[in-house]
Amino acid sequence: MSEGNQLTVAPSFAALYADRSGRVRTALAEVLARYEFCEDLASHLVEQAQILYHREAPSEAGVLLGMHAALRADDSLLSAAEAGWVVQRLAELLEWKCPALSAPEGGAAAQA
Repeated sequence: MSEGNQLTVAPSFAALYADRSGRVRTALAEVLARYEFCEDLASHLVEQAQILYHREAPSEAGVLLGMHAALRADDSLLSAAEAGWVVQRLAELLEWKCPALSAPEGGAAAQA
């Protein structure tokens, strides 16, 4: 983190970049940039999720699973673990229960 940056990376997000011993294995600046992107994305998806829930989706879980599928569709935007984290963060922001998400290849889904 740079000296002028007051943003603190959520431990659940930092864990996406940590090895088994808990050490972050990616440059802190990159983790911070990815965190800012994912947090902003989750925040921006709140209104869209609410619209989908009230107009089209049968349930909160249906909205979140659909968002997860959409985020997983393009691996160049987010890793599978980041997509899971974004959806879990979105559920927190909406105060919805997050359904079980499919685990990213090679590991468990991100825990928020």
